[in-house]
Amino acid sequence: MKKISIIALLTLVTLSFTSCEVIGGIFKAGVWSGIIMVVVVVALILWLLAKMFGGRRN
Repeated sequence: MKKISIIALLTLVTLSFTSCEVIGGIFKAGVWSGIIMVVVVVALILWLLAKMFGGRRN
């Protein structure tokens, strides 16, 4: 049930932002702010995927 909630949340976030709005916001904030935002988002996505599919390995 928890996996379904995470997937639903990711879908909602993905659909709520269009790529043009995100790119426009990055250009308004500046290049370094955009780079930091992209790194944080990629790290968050990788962390969520690791939590969803990683599991514990004994």
